[in-house]
Amino acid sequence: MEVVATGKLTTFGGQSKYQMVIEDIAPAGMGALMAMLEKRKAALAAEGLFAPERKCELPYLPEVIGVITSPSGAVIRDILHRLRDRFPRKVLIWPVAVQGKQCAPEVTRAIEGFNAMTPGGALPRPDLLIVARGGGSIEDLWGFNEEIVARAAAASDIPLISAVGHETDTTLIDYVSDRRAPTPTAAAELAVPVRSELLAWVEEQGARLTRAATGAVDMRKQRLRDLSRALPKPESLLDTPRQRLDRATERLPAALTRAAQVKRLRLSEVSGSLRPATLMRRVDEARARLADRAARLNSELLTRDVNRKRDAFEQISARLSRVAKGQVQGWANRLQALERIRQTLGYKETLNRGYAVVRGDGDVVTTAKAAKKAASLEIEFADGRYAVGAKAAPRKAKPKETPPDQGSLF
Repeated sequence: MEVVATGKLTTFGGQSKYQMVIEDIAPAGMGALMAMLEKRKAALAAEGLFAPERKCELPYLPEVIGVITSPSGAVIRDILHRLRDRFPRKVLIWPVAVQGKQCAPEVTRAIEGFNAMTPGGALPRPDLLIVARGGGSIEDLWGFNEEIVARAAAASDIPLISAVGHETDTTLIDYVSDRRAPTPTAAAELAVPVRSELLAWVEEQGARLTRAATGAVDMRKQRLRDLSRALPKPESLLDTPRQRLDRATERLPAALTRAAQVKRLRLSEVSGSLRPATLMRRVDEARARLADRAARLNSELLTRDVNRKRDAFEQISARLSRVAKGQVQGWANRLQALERIRQTLGYKETLNRGYAVVRGDGDVVTTAKAAKKAASLEIEFADGRYAVGAKAAPRKAKPKETPPDQGSLF
């Protein structure tokens, strides 16, 4: 690590020896770059860009993979070759400079450009991004330590794999990416599963499913055979109903003969009542009952009945009216008596008996102590009021109020 030291230099006479008292020391060259990287790394970590909870899960089998790297060189060939061997997928390549001054801005634009693509557009939007570069010195890889690259990778909505340098090389984009691969080839292996292994797994699962289904069917067949042994034979199930049918068939002719005889006897009994003379007699009886009921509905009889009920109703109404008037008059007399009692209990009646009301500063005074504290006193008699005190001004007697006549409520 190179440093720049600042201080005081002293010499020892005749000995060609020098002594330096260092007052300040700072990194230089490679050391300065590492110090800058550590400072930048601490600032991004403080913002939470390295937090594990903000990293996205990689899709199991992406349809489209976006690769950000140099279009020429071994890196892109290794990635494409590995993807073709494991599980061929559609690949979109965004060519960028992977070192030098143009590296950081071009990588940043590539990440942002892939994220800005519209799903379902003419050019399919990637489901996964790979930022890759081969190994090199720290100066060669410095473009991936720039803050704009780290922030673009952290803000990417598309899951991102960083594969910059070899396994021993670590850049800022490795800390903010969703997954770090030690090499570009390893990034391709993280991006997709092995197709042959996946097909073998699917075939194995299919075979297991077939074996499970076959075993379940065989087990149910055996269960069905076991249950069928406990069932009776079809012939034995029909023996009893067949016997009942035979007995019923034997009894049917005799039962039909008896039923016909009973019906014939009932018909002969009823036929006598269906003769014309009998029917005419029944009609005459019904006509007589109808005439009797019509006589009962005579209008004169109905009028007398209505008049009788109207007289009874008027008598009941008169009695109710007398009772109601008596109750109302009683309530009115009671109310007038209560009003007279209320008037005798008022304080005006008390004043008429020789008493007086003392007020101090407008409030009623009930004690001598309160009277001393009042600035002015006023005494109310039955025939007027009188003011007492230095500040009191004589008040004109208020005429006695005569309560208005309440009158009758009814």
